[in-house]
Amino acid sequence: MGTLSNISYEAKKAYFARIRRKNYIASLRLEGFDVREHAADEKLPSKAEALAIHKCKATA
Repeated sequence: MGTLSNISYEAKKAYFARIRRKNYIASLRLEGFDVREHAADEKLPSKAEALAIHKCKATA
């Protein structure tokens, strides 16, 4: 069984980002927000995509 020192830095970074996201989704549920079951696993839009979405909504 490998220790954390044998795992690459990028793998550690990805793991903790995934855990941080799952914890955030769990905290939203605790606060009473309706969150989809697999919301933590979905890919987030890039900054440019998010800005384009909000720009379209603002002009509508």
